[in-house]
Amino acid sequence: MGLHITRNLIGRIEPLRGGATRSTRSVSLDGHHSSAINREFFFLQTRTTLFSGSLRQTQVKGLNVLLDYWESQHARADDRWLAYALATAHHETDRSMQPIREYGSDEYKRLKYDVTGSKPDNARRNGNTKPGDGVKYAGRGYVQLTWKNNYRKAGDALGVELVARPDDAMQPATAAAILFEGMIDGWFTGRRLADCFNDVGADWKNARRIVNGVDKADLIKSYGLLYYAAISYTV
Repeated sequence: MGLHITRNLIGRIEPLRGGATRSTRSVSLDGHHSSAINREFFFLQTRTTLFSGSLRQTQVKGLNVLLDYWESQHARADDRWLAYALATAHHETDRSMQPIREYGSDEYKRLKYDVTGSKPDNARRNGNTKPGDGVKYAGRGYVQLTWKNNYRKAGDALGVELVARPDDAMQPATAAAILFEGMIDGWFTGRRLADCFNDVGADWKNARRIVNGVDKADLIKSYGLLYYAAISYTV
């Protein structure tokens, strides 16, 4: 399942107001949520369990961007999808919860991703065919979007120009769309959230394969379970 997101839709995402006072899940008769995420409970829980007792305003702002996007586009989907996407952003942004550029020097990125680097065949397979593409299409955003082919895929799906303007992947609304739509539709590795979280069960460890093999899979699993415990609904 996936929703085609347009440039205009990204531009219309607005922050949602809080005011939640209860932490009970509210579900309609068809099995889907009928109310908003209880932000008060969410931030109380995550501050304690995921942020060592203290949240910076920029972290709160970033988390609200992600929750706003989810509620505006996927509120009727599986809470485990939201929890694992938040866990991915938690890891990939080094807990900043803001879109970031991949750590490392330009030389590091050239060697890792460029046709002039250490793995030129891999660079070509992923669309980095010209010298300089390794730095230009290194990781950005909440999920560290990488490789020219992935910038093109994400831009085409969202109706934004990311090949010519890769820095636009740093805009919070666009970065949120890339995180969620990419993980739901399997842009990054072909594996989707629904492959790991469905009516049969949940595979919190191998969900890492949606983005990046099994790198830090157990750590991100632990984040995902803590985010899942923080998700509740107002009535």
